[in-house]
Amino acid sequence: MIVIDFLREQPLILLFLVAAIGYPLGLLRVGGSSLGIAAVLFVGLAFGALDPDLKLPEIIYQLGLVLFVYTIGLSSGPGFFRSLKRKGLRDNLFIVGAILLAAALTIGLHFALGLRPAQSAGLFAGSLTNTPALAGVLEYIKNSAPAATREQLLAEPVVGYSIAYPIGVIGMILAIALANWRWKPDYRAEARQLRDLGASAEQLVSVTVCVTQPAAEQALISDLMHTHAWRVIFVRRKHGGATALIDGTTRLAIGDLVSMTGTAEDIQPVIAYLGMPVADELALDRGSFDFRRVFVSNPAVFGRRLRDLALQARFGALVTRVRRGDIELLATGSSVLEPGDRVRVVALRERMREVSEFFGDSYRALSEIDLLTFSLGLVLGLLLGQIPFPLPGGSSFRLGIAGGPLLVALVLGTLERTGPLVWTVPYSANLTLRQMGLVLFLAAIGTRAGYVFASTLLSSSGLTLFLAGALITCTAALATLWIGYRWLRIPMSLLIGMLAGLQTNPAILSFATEQTGNDLPNIGYATVYPMAMISKIILAQIVLALLL
Repeated sequence: MIVIDFLREQPLILLFLVAAIGYPLGLLRVGGSSLGIAAVLFVGLAFGALDPDLKLPEIIYQLGLVLFVYTIGLSSGPGFFRSLKRKGLRDNLFIVGAILLAAALTIGLHFALGLRPAQSAGLFAGSLTNTPALAGVLEYIKNSAPAATREQLLAEPVVGYSIAYPIGVIGMILAIALANWRWKPDYRAEARQLRDLGASAEQLVSVTVCVTQPAAEQALISDLMHTHAWRVIFVRRKHGGATALIDGTTRLAIGDLVSMTGTAEDIQPVIAYLGMPVADELALDRGSFDFRRVFVSNPAVFGRRLRDLALQARFGALVTRVRRGDIELLATGSSVLEPGDRVRVVALRERMREVSEFFGDSYRALSEIDLLTFSLGLVLGLLLGQIPFPLPGGSSFRLGIAGGPLLVALVLGTLERTGPLVWTVPYSANLTLRQMGLVLFLAAIGTRAGYVFASTLLSSSGLTLFLAGALITCTAALATLWIGYRWLRIPMSLLIGMLAGLQTNPAILSFATEQTGNDLPNIGYATVYPMAMISKIILAQIVLALLL
């Protein structure tokens, strides 16, 4: 056909056509769920099935994957390392157990269905949607297979992989949809409970309290905060008609009006201890002090904690809230500023301009990414991915273009900056790059697998391989969700991100974040992704070695 010939010669048009069709399809909701951007994968499969040469170049898939995992790592780094201090070891062992289950099931199906060893190894990699695992299998065959049969053996894992890969995505998505229908998790409540991971918005309010309790006069504000573990920000104090900002050395007195910011839940015990709320909105008083939102665009403050900026000592100013994208967070001394944050500043009217200039307050300055640090981080990640790690028997494995950049990004995202080098990127830019990378990845992998998927599926062994892949994927998915949610009591927001991490698949993560409406799946994904990646690369080769 003329259209197919044209698209075959114009890969860029094919790329954007797949994206243009897939994106609106992903917005359609069926039964309360939608595919989101993952629909691009299925459109790519449909196009790829039309002609064996109708596929996007491999470099597009690689570029998309690298951009996606690197930006995920940058944004998820702090949450990843905080989660390891909690139950990260348990979560990683749990996910490795699920991968071992999939490997054992693959070996069982190999003997039950009479599959070829290399085909079964590819089936394992495809069922868990892991291209580096497939690459490890191919590398193992290259290094160990006799020259006479090497070419035939190299084709077998690809067939198993291509058949199992789509159901590896579809099966996981269906498992998440089934879990949502069966258990109806409250994602909003989970986001509030896990707000210390920095993944969810906080519904912040400002309240003015009149101090009426004598106990409130007995200690410094800093001592009260420490003793009662209050999670609020004290902002202003009106005493004897004069208004001043509150700091840790402030002592309250009976009759003082005090304004504070926090969630309604956190503020209630503070009100009960201090006195009673009043209608006088001290937070809106612009007599002596002014307040405004300021963009954080000055590289000198990127990656700095608020307490280290000494705003009260330098400017007599206080930051009460940090807005990151659509997420509003309570500003504490340990809050770390990132490019593109908007901070709510309270300061004397005559010093507000000075404070704004200190933070930068330039939207234009945030429109450009620091290409030096962004590119340098990617180079470090890609180099790490190429390092061979030895395995027993003389073989080796590599983290590849997905695992290397992710691990480096997790570290750099946690460091925030190294001297003058700022590793993070503005929140909005991160989301844009992440989405673009995901579209490139899904469109390319879909078109490249589409024809082999369709032709093998229609062959005599296609249905057998398809059902075997579906059984491996769905068993691993349902076991992970049931054990994780019902036995280990892992919040569903994190668990479905962990499930996407088990698959090391951006499409499933995209679907998971569509369901929750928050960034918690990214934390679950980043927590288990490195261990899942390494485990599957090693186990795919072990499965092949055991079956040969």
